[in-house]
Amino acid sequence: MRIKRQSMRFAAGLAVVALVAGACGSDDDDNGDDGGDDAAATTEAAGDDTADEGDDTADEGDDDMAAVECETANNEDNSVASLTELDFSGLEFNVGSKNFVEQFVLGQLAIVGLEAGGATVTDSTNLGGTVVNRDALLGNEIDTYFEYNGTGWTVHLAQEEPSFDPVELTNDVCAKDLADNDIRWVGVSPFNDTYGFATAGDSPAAGVDLQGMMEYVNENADATVCMETEFPNRPDGLVLLEDATGLTIPAGQEQILDTGVIYDETASGNCTFGEVFTTDGRIPALGLDLVEDPGVFILYNVSLTMPDSVFQQAPEQFEALADTIFAGLDEETMAELNRRVSADGEDPRAVAEDYLTEKGLL
Repeated sequence: MRIKRQSMRFAAGLAVVALVAGACGSDDDDNGDDGGDDAAATTEAAGDDTADEGDDTADEGDDDMAAVECETANNEDNSVASLTELDFSGLEFNVGSKNFVEQFVLGQLAIVGLEAGGATVTDSTNLGGTVVNRDALLGNEIDTYFEYNGTGWTVHLAQEEPSFDPVELTNDVCAKDLADNDIRWVGVSPFNDTYGFATAGDSPAAGVDLQGMMEYVNENADATVCMETEFPNRPDGLVLLEDATGLTIPAGQEQILDTGVIYDETASGNCTFGEVFTTDGRIPALGLDLVEDPGVFILYNVSLTMPDSVFQQAPEQFEALADTIFAGLDEETMAELNRRVSADGEDPRAVAEDYLTEKGLL
């Protein structure tokens, strides 16, 4: 019942949240327009896409897609012991990425992996936002980039009621995007970069889940919840938390802050709970404790996306590349790689190479 209510509220809010699309993603946000932009990319295109497609067209064929197995995203593990085992020799690829830290790191992981397999690679990372990369992919201006399943479903495919199961959602996106647009989704990350909440590691509120968080806020009048401007009004934001827990934040206990400020204010204790993106590098850098999400916020796992014509140049190699890169990328690991770039100022290429070397993959 909870998921159904969330889906209905999500659909009802798409048109409203599209009006504030320009406000998505802060320049000083570590993940920029991720989980957020891509939790928020829903706002970037969903209004226009849904209007163009029409509700009936958008929903048509969903059941059929659910019955189709996506062999390139959710099949058996095709990872290799070393990326040097891959064979992309004689092939050339142009790799794009969105314009935030996590995408820089992911893009370099793909570039290093392709080069290790003998490919010639053009680095087009930091290409722009969600729409820029997707248009470049569809226009054959780039060959591949990492995309998020929640964004694929709600933005690129203009669908409603996303699954809250990562395997099912990725399968739905993969099958429909291939059928509609000849776009392959290859592999799927263990990490899910979505909306979440955090508290200071030494806070008395640390260690709770979202239900416990809302109960804590309601039981402690001095507890504050800090959120960015958009979150309270987004269909994939506060409404999902309230619906899932059956509780609201008491009047006067909300604070609206710039995204980049929330992390520091939460770490200092000025915000009891702060809205965050779950793989943001500032979470480990500031010693924040993530509030456990039992499955409330929409999923944003990543896959390597590419036109089918690109995939068919080396299908087994691409599956092995994606599965090998994703094998160890849980939320904690992705956040640590992001932290090394955003907090320590390391070069994304160096971070990618170090990570793959430490894993014995180079």
